[in-house]
Amino acid sequence: MPLEHHPLSREFPEYHSEMRQLLQTSVNFSRLAEEYQALDRRIYLIEDGRETLDDLSLQGLKLQRVILKDEIAACLKQAGG
Repeated sequence: MPLEHHPLSREFPEYHSEMRQLLQTSVNFSRLAEEYQALDRRIYLIEDGRETLDDLSLQGLKLQRVILKDEIAACLKQAGG
């Protein structure tokens, strides 16, 4: 299976305008998005073999990414009405 990044724009295409607005107006949303992107990049590097980490720790990072994604989804849904 090919490796993929999971950018927020691809994860939430239906919230494109809300995402753009929140990134400009919400410090909390911007922080969540930054954390998500950094975590996604790290997971990609580990899965690509450019960074090493044991499987259990990798699963922990993936769980953190899911939690962040859920928080971001809640913000986007609230902004979307």
